[in-house]
Amino acid sequence: MKHYLEKKETVFSSLDTSDDGLTPEKAQANLETYGYNKLDEGKKTSVIVKLLGQLSDPMILILLAAAIISGIVGELADLIIIMTVVVINSVLGVVQEGKAEKAIEALQQMASPYSRVRRGGNIVRVKSEEIVPGDVVLLEAGDSVSADMRLIETASMKIEEASLTGESVPSDKHADVIETKEDDVPLGDRTNMAYMGTNVVYGRGEGVVVATGMKTEMGKIANIIAEAKDEKTPLQKKLAGLSKVLSIGVLAICVFIFVFGVIENGGFSGTHVLEMFLIAISLAVAAIPEGLVAVVTIVLSIGVTKMSKRNAIIRKLTAVETLGCTQVICSDKTGTLTQNKMTVVETHGSENLLAVTMSMCSDAVYSEETKEIIGEPTESALVRYAYDLDFKKHEREQFMPRVAEAPFDSSRKMMTTVHRTEDGFIEYVKGAPDELLKACTHYFDPKDEERKPLTDEVRALILKENTKMADRALRVLAGAMKRIKELPSEISPETLEYDLTFIGLAGMIDPVRPEVKAAIDECRSAQIKPVMITGDHINTAVAIAKELKIIDNASQAITGSDLSKLSDEEFDKKINDYAVYARVQPEHKVRIVETWKRNGRITAMTGDGVNDAPALKIADIGVGMGITGTDVTKNVSDMVLADDNFASIVHAVEEGRRIYDNILKTIQFLLSSNLSEVVSLFTATMMNFILFTPPQLLWINLVTDSLPAIALGMEEAEPDIMTKAPRKSNEGVFANGLGAGVIYQGLVITALTLFSYFIGNGFTFVQTSEFAHQTAMSMAFVTLNMCEIFHSLNMRSTHLSIFSLKKQNKYLYGAMVAAFLLTVFVVYTPVINTAFEFHALNVEDFIFSMALALAIIPIVEIVKAITRSVKKKKANLA
Repeated sequence: MKHYLEKKETVFSSLDTSDDGLTPEKAQANLETYGYNKLDEGKKTSVIVKLLGQLSDPMILILLAAAIISGIVGELADLIIIMTVVVINSVLGVVQEGKAEKAIEALQQMASPYSRVRRGGNIVRVKSEEIVPGDVVLLEAGDSVSADMRLIETASMKIEEASLTGESVPSDKHADVIETKEDDVPLGDRTNMAYMGTNVVYGRGEGVVVATGMKTEMGKIANIIAEAKDEKTPLQKKLAGLSKVLSIGVLAICVFIFVFGVIENGGFSGTHVLEMFLIAISLAVAAIPEGLVAVVTIVLSIGVTKMSKRNAIIRKLTAVETLGCTQVICSDKTGTLTQNKMTVVETHGSENLLAVTMSMCSDAVYSEETKEIIGEPTESALVRYAYDLDFKKHEREQFMPRVAEAPFDSSRKMMTTVHRTEDGFIEYVKGAPDELLKACTHYFDPKDEERKPLTDEVRALILKENTKMADRALRVLAGAMKRIKELPSEISPETLEYDLTFIGLAGMIDPVRPEVKAAIDECRSAQIKPVMITGDHINTAVAIAKELKIIDNASQAITGSDLSKLSDEEFDKKINDYAVYARVQPEHKVRIVETWKRNGRITAMTGDGVNDAPALKIADIGVGMGITGTDVTKNVSDMVLADDNFASIVHAVEEGRRIYDNILKTIQFLLSSNLSEVVSLFTATMMNFILFTPPQLLWINLVTDSLPAIALGMEEAEPDIMTKAPRKSNEGVFANGLGAGVIYQGLVITALTLFSYFIGNGFTFVQTSEFAHQTAMSMAFVTLNMCEIFHSLNMRSTHLSIFSLKKQNKYLYGAMVAAFLLTVFVVYTPVINTAFEFHALNVEDFIFSMALALAIIPIVEIVKAITRSVKKKKANLA
């Protein structure tokens, strides 16, 4: 029901109530009919069910299989590492699943525990959860609105609705029917309604309850949050796809090698069956990049730490990677793009006298404790403006005390205060320029510094200045004053607000954050589309968006009501045309995010109010505000901004891109290394000789899959990282040459390894003697092990020469030294090398093996150079 379009008598009739409220009996009956005025908590999933859900992930299943295999072959170190990774990932996932439950609990806490209600003509105090439709609720400054209600009486009432509408200033309320030619009125313009979870900041009023519990606007938000499902991030989807491919491929290769090896060695009888089974199992462990999830987790964790130092607090680990592929950032205006502090930015008239007038005619006060101006945003801005001009209200009031006042009223749109002075009294008046001018007969001329008659010509000039300010989306107030000898016998607007002297105009706005302009420019160079979504009026939104260069003209802005008129098909086609959405409601924000996602765009959404929570929940990246944000928005967010600053999002996107690039480098390094191990062993098996024993293969896997991979994740961002277009959400892991790189690099390492064995075994692959075979295995081991380590250097950049990189990766160099020492240790340490069936190599053989390993660097460098040359030629032709 659109009660805001109905007279109060009609509302009373539809709810079977009256000014006296419901009778206690009727209230009880309604409670049984409508239920308690609280939000549904929904079904809570047990921790066990959540944990089982996490363990069903394909990559986790592969890791568990690898853990079991490692246990079978006695590799306890691998078993412990893999299970640690599984536990960490599962716990993080379970924690994240509780976001919606926490958000709804936070919504519950926003409701007032008790309310004053008129029942049967008597005012009673009842629990807010027992309020029912038809109840008449009494509201005054400081009260939290406990249900949705149609206001039936108001007195200078203002309600802070930012949590629902996003509007930066409190909304003036009245009890009249809203006159409109439209089918509906945006929530922010329903000036005769009060909604659950908002707060009365000024005046008083009464309202008849029209909706409770889940039927309220807050309830609708809770329902959207509960129904929204967490989607997997792009990286999670890609790793899941990768794990399926690997699991099928590895299983097929292992089965083939086992069967082929057994048949080649005389069938399924004898000790060779167990040996081939162990080789197949070892190959499975080598082929599965169990270190990948561990490395990704560690790299993301390091990224979280770095982001926290730049005011971006990550609540969901995978959000770090998703940030890197963000294509659209839907940002709230107030507090994120702007400073969330109304500020006087333009004046007309006598500046000093205007500052005195506006400051004295205000209820905002200076706090000695916090050294801040406390009060309604507009009034605080006026007092702060006076303080900046060295006029201190709290000092002047000591010898000019307020003795009378005519409070602000939404009908006359003015406020007057009267102050005692040494020679009488002085009135200060502020209000809407057009209304205040009606009460003025004179104006103060700042040039001549004297009071002059207010002619029609001067009045027209003042109104013209007012229009200029309003056209720039400034909130404009006028100031006036009058000296009187004695107070009137009756204090009222009629006895005070006449024969006034106009002083000037003050134009206010919530100014943009200075650093945001540069951040928006960086978004554009990174081909990220910034979108402003706000509850403010469209003129204000357009003015701010133009200043920030989010839009060029007003045609790129649309209101929530106009958006509602577009079908999903129409909006799909037009969404690229709009970059500003004004006077929006929660469902509009959700629709905007869903449409961008439907168009294949990775979308980040920022917000601070309850109205933002549903959109934050369904966005690829939900960004809550740390300072002004409600607990609801923080609980559903993937990331929280400690400084509520849009620029911090852009910094986080840059870090996300760096991390994703490094993850891809790690994937390429691990897969090319694992491929070389698989192909080397497969080739040896096909040629009927043993290249590596299971312990040797597992040692290689353990050394090369840990430290170098983690060190690659510590690489600094490449210089052009924020000048590239965001990667596409459907882009596979093997896109942009990664797949080809894995294949050719894996095959090169394989060739170098087999060549090393061939040299060590006397230029033949047939086992000539046990000594020659062990020497050949030792050389192949050194070559493969160190070749993979040297290859990690290549992966510092997938397209740039490593010799052109100015910044050095000390972590990678440390990992390489550690890997080299471990290789020397296992080959040359007595007893250890015997256990691993190695032979201590002479200097010549060791140097030769190392030289072959080092060859991977120039080979990859040549391929990179050719690739860069080809791309450059294509670019020139284009």
